[in-house]
Amino acid sequence: MNQINSIGPIQSGGSIEKSLGVKQQKGGPSFKDTFQNFLSDVNAMQQKADQSIQKMAAGEITDVHQVMSSVEEANVAFNMMMEIRNKVMDAYQEIMRIRL
Repeated sequence: MNQINSIGPIQSGGSIEKSLGVKQQKGGPSFKDTFQNFLSDVNAMQQKADQSIQKMAAGEITDVHQVMSSVEEANVAFNMMMEIRNKVMDAYQEIMRIRL
């Protein structure tokens, strides 16, 4: 017959990560830094698309495909940024609904 062991006391002063054996990563980029870099990239794509449109209007660029490609690239990046923003806002609102 198997013996049932009792449950030990909760260890105080220890974190959940420590008790689960999760190692913390140090020196990696934070969410804030990652998101700011992403915003900078999206802004750069928007500016590149605007410059392409202006150059096409001025007659400097005749390749419509190049202009449309840069515009669509900026559009996809902007839409992805908005979806990430929406998910972050939804998560924040869900956290705010939690009662302590």
